[in-house]
Formats: sequence, C-alpha cells, structure tokens
Amino acid sequence: MGKRNRNRGRNGGGRDGGAEGKSDRDSGWGAGYADIIKENKLFEQYYQELKIVPEGEFEEFMEAMREPLPATIRITGYKSHAKEILHTLKEKYFKDIQDLEIDGQKIEAPQALSWYPDEQAWHTNMSRKILRKSPLLEKFHQFLVSETECGNISRQEAVSMIPPLLLKIEPHHKILDMCAAPGSKTAQLIEMLHSDMDVPFPEGFVIANDVDNKRCYLLVHQAKRLNSPCIMVVNHDASCIPRLMVEQNGTKDVLFYDRVLCDVPCSGDGTMRKNIDVWKKWTTSNSLHLHGLQLRIAVRGVEQLAVSGRMVYSTCSLNPIEDEAVIASLLEKSEGALELVDASADLPGLKYMPGITSWKLMTKEGQWYSDWSEVPTNRHTQIRPTMFPPTDPEKLQSMKLERCMRILPHHQNTGGFFVAVLMKKGPMPWNRRQPKLRNKGATPSTAQPEEPPAEEGDGQTPSEEPPCISDASENPPEPEAKKDGVCGTFYNLSSDFPKLNVLTRTHEGKKRHLYMVSKELRNVLLNNSERMKVINTGVKVWSRNNDGEQFGCAFRLAQEGIYTLNPYIRARVINISVEDVKVLLTEENPFLSRLGEDAHAQAKKLEMGSIVLRYQPDLKDPDAPQCPIELCGWRGKTSIRAFVPRNERLHYLRMVGVEVFKDKQGKKEGGASESQEGNAENTEEPGQEEDTAEQEQSDTEQNGSAQSKTNNSEDVSST
Repeated sequence: MGKRNRNRGRNGGGRDGGAEGKSDRDSGWGAGYADIIKENKLFEQYYQELKIVPEGEFEEFMEAMREPLPATIRITGYKSHAKEILHTLKEKYFKDIQDLEIDGQKIEAPQALSWYPDEQAWHTNMSRKILRKSPLLEKFHQFLVSETECGNISRQEAVSMIPPLLLKIEPHHKILDMCAAPGSKTAQLIEMLHSDMDVPFPEGFVIANDVDNKRCYLLVHQAKRLNSPCIMVVNHDASCIPRLMVEQNGTKDVLFYDRVLCDVPCSGDGTMRKNIDVWKKWTTSNSLHLHGLQLRIAVRGVEQLAVSGRMVYSTCSLNPIEDEAVIASLLEKSEGALELVDASADLPGLKYMPGITSWKLMTKEGQWYSDWSEVPTNRHTQIRPTMFPPTDPEKLQSMKLERCMRILPHHQNTGGFFVAVLMKKGPMPWNRRQPKLRNKGATPSTAQPEEPPAEEGDGQTPSEEPPCISDASENPPEPEAKKDGVCGTFYNLSSDFPKLNVLTRTHEGKKRHLYMVSKELRNVLLNNSERMKVINTGVKVWSRNNDGEQFGCAFRLAQEGIYTLNPYIRARVINISVEDVKVLLTEENPFLSRLGEDAHAQAKKLEMGSIVLRYQPDLKDPDAPQCPIELCGWRGKTSIRAFVPRNERLHYLRMVGVEVFKDKQGKKEGGASESQEGNAENTEEPGQEEDTAEQEQSDTEQNGSAQSKTNNSEDVSST
C-alpha cells in the first residue's frame, strides 16, 4: 500500500485529482458524487490575497468554481472522416437538440469552442443524466460512446486541449510526452503528426511516458484507438527518464526531441468543478510538496529538448508555487538558454490572464512568507528558495513571466489551467562542457551529459544517468522475411513497402500477429533495448490464419492496420459502392451475388483468402460519404465477409446512412431486421476475430443457414 501510494504521488497522484486523471474520462458527463459542500475558506483566503483574479471578479470566480463543468468533445482532426463526423453532429444531432425541452427545461445546444481550429471541439451543459432522459438524447449519447471507442471522438476537458495546440506540431517532429496518462493530450499529438492522411509513416513520432504502470495501459487504450505506427508507450519516472540513442549515418547520436509536453502532476485545484473532493482536501501543503518534483521533471524535459525546440509546461493548478515559481526557477537555471515564448496570438479567442511576477507563500496554518529570508529554519525542508519570485528586479523583468497564461473558470466556462511555452536557444549550462566518458571504449556521442547541479542545501547530489534493464512487453524487432516472399506476392506489395518495419512480439515459435512501426521508431527500439521499458508500440497489420498457407498467405489483414498498409497493397482489392458497404456491414455472410454487379465481378476473379474492400468517394454524389473507406474482409468459396470491430462497424454504417440503436430496454430501433442489427451489434472485437477467418474457409456448409437469416438487406434503415 505504502509503495503504491508513493508511486502515485510522485508522478500520478496529483493527476488523479489534477491534470486529467479519472475525471478526463468523465469530463463532465454526469460523474456522480455525494453532496459535498463546495466551501474551503483557506482556498478563498489564499487566492484573494494572491490577486490572480481581476479586481471585482472574485465572487464570479468562486460561483463558477461551484458550477458543474460543461461536457466537451473533440473530433479526431487528422482522420479523413472528421468532416463526415462534424457534418453528422451539426446537421443531425445538434439540430434535434436545439428545440428540445426536458421537464420544462430547454436544452442548450452544443457550441464550438471559439479558440479551437476548424470547429473540431464543442461544449455543452448537458449531463449524462439529461442525455438519458430523452430518446433523442439517448441516441446522441450512444453515438458519442460508439464514436469515442473507435477513435473518431474524444471526450476531453476544454483546457486540456490547449497544450498540444501550443506545441505547433509538424509531421516530422520527434515528440516526448513526459507525464502522458491517461492520454487525451497524447492522442492530440498523434493526430497532428498524421495531418496528411496520404502519408502512412510520418517522419516524426511520439514517445509517451508515465511512471505508473497501470496508467500506462490507459495510455495504450487511448493510443490504440488511433491505429498509428508512430507511437511508443514507455514506463519511467519522468524526472529521470533515460536519454535515448539513435543511429545516424552509421554512428550513434543522442536523441533530442523537437517538442516536449511537460504536463506535470499537480494539486489540481483548477479541477474543482469536476473533481468535487478537491474542495475538502485542498490545502497549501499540496503545492509545497509537489513543487520540487515539478521542477525536476521540467529540468529533465529541457535537457532532452533540441536547440530551437519548443516545450510546453502545464498544470491544472492555479497556484503560482506550481506555475510561475517553476518557470522562474527553470529560466534562472538555464542562464539564458531558455526563453518564454509569447503565445498570445496562437489561439485567437482564448481568454486568459497573463502570468504574475509577485506572489508569496502560505502554510496550512495560515502563516505567510514573502521571501526566503523570512522562512524559519525548521521549515526549510518543506519550503525552498525556488518557490519565491526572483529578488533581482532586472532578472525578474528579463524573464517576462507575463507571457505565461492562466485560464480562469469564469471567463469562458472552463476549468482552471496554467500553461507556459518555452523555446530552447542553446544547450543547458551543465551540458556545455564535454561530458565525462564512462569507460575507455566510450565515445563522446554515447557518453551521458552531466546532470544539473543539485539545489544548494537540498541534501541531494548530482546523479549519473540511471541504467535501465528493460522488461518491455515488446521484444526487439524481428523482421518477417515472408513479407518479401509468399505473402508479399499474395498481396502484391509495392517495391517501396518498408518490410524492415514489420515487427513481432517474440523471436521463437509461430508469430501470431505482425506489427508495423515507423522507420524512426524502429531506430529507437533497436538502439535502446537495455535502457528503455517499452509497454506498447506498433499497429497490428496482419494476424495468422491456421493452415492459412493453402490460401496463398499465412497471414490475413487486420482492420487496425489497414490504413497503414493500404498505400502498398496492389492485389486482393475489391472496389465497392455505398450499397455494398451496407450489405457487408449488416449481413453476416452474404453470398457474392449480394454485391453490386461491379464488385461481384471483381470478387469472382479472386481466390479464397484475405481481401481489402475499398470505397472511393463519388464527387458527383454529394449525399454519399466524401471520404475513402477501407475494410478488411475474407473471400470465401461462395460468400464474402467484412472483419470490422463493432463500434467501427457502427461508424461506417452511420456514414452510409444506416443507424442502429438500442432503446432503454435493450431492444433495437431503426427499422433494420433483428438479425442484421444483431450482427452490427455483435461483430467481433479485434481480440475476438482470431478464429473467424478459419471458420470462413469451410463456409460452404455455413452459407445456407447464415444466408437464410441475413439476406433481407432491403430492410436496412437508411436515413
């Protein structure tokens, strides 16, 4: 118990009631708390004295803190389906909500966040309870849940969306997310890397870290929804995350990141609107305990940042001890190597308060200290010099702390938040000297830089880079040569297919799944296996069929990786229409003859085995989906089947005008036959597909019974 609590406190405890934590999953959608009195006199006394709220607005600030947080959603921006999702939300669900009343209360229609680009983020005051009171809202709720599961929508607090936007990500950037769980910001970073959907392997990547092993798997769940080959989840203490090496032109160099997201553990008093228990737990001691950890993580972040790179430091705390004090100390330690960036024009429409340059400390007993010289000796272990503003007026002015941004809840009906953008202009002072070599055989490129000097009087000594023994769940990559042989021919993979990027989890025995990572992540994996604890990386692109060789290849395509593989596949492709999509996703095992004439003709020319079912937009038909659809399937002897996870199947059905809902008693609505909707509802999840393709190999015996139940596609509900 004690050890687990310490781990949570070091890099995750504050986040459960802070930066995101469990509330990131709820994000205002009706999290149920017992009635807690939303009063904390110490909190009010503290922030009134610090004057972080403009004069005359404190009561409004406190009233906003006591109100429930609006629910917010974000549309996954990089996916080609984003415009279709936005169109569905605006033209179907939001219009229905506008004139809706429940128990005499008019429901407020969702509004786009003014500062988020391209109307990709929306907020509303509807709670989960309200969502379930009306059949129309219940359908909206099911839509949100389903689209969230397949990665097209994220339910994320509004202010949590700010740091990734301020990083200004480009597809070639190498990004470190230091305290990433539960992963909503990480998902944004991945989306930005994939801004061009026609590029399956951007040059950049995201390494997402968290100290808590269990929370790392929350992070994996978030990342897997996006099916990116450019994400790696690792498990380290962010304050001493190991420095990695990469091979360039035959020599090993230190990996420096173009962008670093430093969203540190915090006391979370900006989250009182959603984390109600913070009201009774809040004390000034929380910030005093976290300040040192926050500073160490920030220092480690800028150490690993490339010169000219950008780091965003953020907390969901309003307390300057966790905010400006950390930034001021970081700038002072950097001796001019870091600069605060003016980001005021980066998010037009965002209201914020500039950072403050004067603050003081208060103990939980109510004792105030304005300067380190006032702190009694017996409190020196709890209160440190770095918690106070710089005393030199010129130095303080040169830091430009007013460029920090503090978001107050009452200004735009959000949570409280703090963010600062830092640019690295040169090496950190302790990195400027030639690092000592660890042994005679070491070279300067592999030696570790010296650590920053310990703060005077803190009882710590400089430490060397900790050696890390990897107990990663991913083994070093093992290229699968068969992709260049039998299977490469079966799918007619193009000559530029990056076969070395195909990885397996194990060296021995038959490989069950094959994964792909980008070339750059493969480089990281190969050169850091002993220093890095990897939890997850790569996107699944192939799964093994038992006795699959008789069908031309032992591996069938996996839906998760179809958009990664698609640019390289030149065979086993059937071009389908909107009506074909409906048939394939509402019928269990349709006969080949159920397809349209063109698709039927293509299917008859193919041997049994794994296939790609490809829909291309028809620009002449504006009512049809205006984005491509790629489905994995199996061509049987006389039938055909799509292998698509349940929520993704529902997503594609919505795109082609078919809605499948359950009412409150669990009965289906929408006009489709029971068997069809059952198929849509009960399609295999990714982990349940393993034996289905093998069953399809003997589908001659199954066609009669399956077809008799599912050949009534004319009953599909089209909207």
